[in-house]
Amino acid sequence: MIELEGVPELIDPVMVAAFEGWNDAGDAASTAVAHLEREWKGEVFAALDAEDYYDFQVNRPTVFMDGGVRKITWPTTRLSVVRVGGEKPRDLVLVRGIEPSMRWRSFCNELLGFAHELGVELVVVLGALLGDTPHTRPVPVSGVTSDPDLAQRMDLEETKYEGPTGIVGVLQEACTHAGVPAVSLWAAVPHYVSQPPNPKATLALLNRLEDLLDLRIPQGELPEDARAWQVGVDQLAAEDSEVAEYVQTLEEARDTAELPEASGEAIAREFERYLRRRDVSPPSPGGHATADGGEGGSYLRDSPSGKNRPPKPDASGGPRGDAPKGDAAPGDVPKGNVPKGDVPKGDVPKDDPATGDAAAGDVSKGDAATGDDEDGSED
Repeated sequence: MIELEGVPELIDPVMVAAFEGWNDAGDAASTAVAHLEREWKGEVFAALDAEDYYDFQVNRPTVFMDGGVRKITWPTTRLSVVRVGGEKPRDLVLVRGIEPSMRWRSFCNELLGFAHELGVELVVVLGALLGDTPHTRPVPVSGVTSDPDLAQRMDLEETKYEGPTGIVGVLQEACTHAGVPAVSLWAAVPHYVSQPPNPKATLALLNRLEDLLDLRIPQGELPEDARAWQVGVDQLAAEDSEVAEYVQTLEEARDTAELPEASGEAIAREFERYLRRRDVSPPSPGGHATADGGEGGSYLRDSPSGKNRPPKPDASGGPRGDAPKGDAAPGDVPKGNVPKGDVPKGDVPKDDPATGDAAAGDVSKGDAATGDDEDGSED
């Protein structure tokens, strides 16, 4: 039995999780959870034992000096809790870590143990995939679940995906078997600009989470970062006429497909979001799954001048990365360019070793618990 010390009784708790690696194109999902921790000053109350779930030759520990004392930080998954104020206060249990290297079923069962002890009413798992979507348009985000009743009640897609999956799909399925309502939200990241960070995709995930849970999330500097990111990609794309033409092709396809919705639900959701925020004071300042079931690498390359730029499209009309095609992502990713309830045989999260799990010799990043010397701070 899991014993939790120092954790107060929670109010209508929802667990929000994200994992670096295959399910996290552009680091969009893990950065979203990190943003929630930072804005709401999350307090870490537990960390899973890294020995049980991680291959340290894949996700290596890091060494650092603390007051002249040498310490080691281990790659792991941490849990923190934040309280969201307002007329209807509620608590969020935030789970942020790295996709485990082994024992996935035990990993999910341990997280579900925490969910049970904390009285979690809903689990929301965030993910990001690489897709054929232009960087100049709003980031497509789809919400999916395997529970038909939940899909109808929360206006989600019911997933019918079949194929390889990541920890997001496995955790969602484990929740379903345990009787815990679970939803996954997927943001589609342009495959030709997959290097992290991608603040525009992170912001889109947070907006969708805000709509789903009917709460107000402080955005901090994300809107400004997202605008700067898009301007930077615009400039890089403009340097190559073939890339600019390819982006225009994606824009035309996207605009044609979404024309009926442009004046309907999308505008209504944006207006509702505006009404929620208008009273709020200004806030204080590995591989990835793809929509086609393959693995995507980094598509921006370093140039001699130190700049990154998108590659030229190949003969088939689209840019290609260096990473080979691989397994498709979770049973939660949609068809086409945008995650819909079913993950297509075409576009599902891609795995990018460069930005997902650290390769041998690399130091793992982000959330890691410190063995006996854990200081509880974010890395």
